[in-house]
Amino acid sequence: MTRPVRIESADEWRERVIEPSPPSFDPNDLDRHQPDERWLLVSGGREAIGRCSLWSRNVPAYPGHRLGLIGHYAARDDRVAAQLLTHACARLAASGCTTAVGPMDGSVWRRYRFISDRGVEPPFFLEPDHPDDWLRQFHSQGFTALADYVSALNTDLSHEDARVTRAAERLTAAGVSIRPLRAEACENGFEDELRRIHAVASVSFAHGFLYTPIAEAEFIEQYRRLQAYAEPELVLIAEKDERPVGFLFALPDWLQAARGQAVNNVIIKTVAVLPGREFAGLGNALVARCHAVARKLGYTRAIHALMHESNNSRNLSGRYTQPMRRYTLLARRLI
Repeated sequence: MTRPVRIESADEWRERVIEPSPPSFDPNDLDRHQPDERWLLVSGGREAIGRCSLWSRNVPAYPGHRLGLIGHYAARDDRVAAQLLTHACARLAASGCTTAVGPMDGSVWRRYRFISDRGVEPPFFLEPDHPDDWLRQFHSQGFTALADYVSALNTDLSHEDARVTRAAERLTAAGVSIRPLRAEACENGFEDELRRIHAVASVSFAHGFLYTPIAEAEFIEQYRRLQAYAEPELVLIAEKDERPVGFLFALPDWLQAARGQAVNNVIIKTVAVLPGREFAGLGNALVARCHAVARKLGYTRAIHALMHESNNSRNLSGRYTQPMRRYTLLARRLI
């Protein structure tokens, strides 16, 4: 017999779960991400065979809908998935939500999306992964694509675009400069630099698809975990009058090293620029500078990671990259 059990904390999860479901899951996220409900599907009184968390308040705006989010998802098999997702959708509907969206751990700043086309390239560092069955399980319960994303690969870091060069020259003449992360920041902590980056990200992404704000403390904590993996030269900050106006965060693909390979990939994780004509072309200039720096450091390829199919970063990179992986965020009408 299986039944859903509501839990209230990470400690209760640890008490109930005998063997965590793959992939690896940090139960502390159950507290950090502050879901409105946390659920386990339990078999035989104790064994947890599925899990999910639900968000029905403080969720992204979506015209004509009240969204509910399903995240922290795992299901042992299709039968478990059907029961778990049916229960999750019923709970969200009871909370007044009209559309369920998943997988999303409460925010686009955290894990979300399923891989929908793996391609031939191996996983890269920090890329979210999951069993292929999970996408099919959502589809079988009536979920369809809400948004599509892509990671793309540039195999020619010497590529130059005259339009980008002209934009970089115009920005320089206007007083915009681009510098790397200060080396001492990697030795003494990212906090000061990350506060500058957060200030840009909060404005740049404010009108992004399904955006919700992230507190400075959580933003700093997310990026501070990458301190040991960062190369200062690959983190670029654009400034004007000593004020941050854009940034690019890239780092080596350390999963290549874990596979015993030479690390020749750079992952462009995030690019953000303040809005307005004054900074038009700055995102392209940051990417071009990153490619040039990476090439000088001995890297030969760049992965432009996890871009929305319709956003500006996808448009600019589409001229010289090829898609290597596709992802999908799913939704289901509840009423």
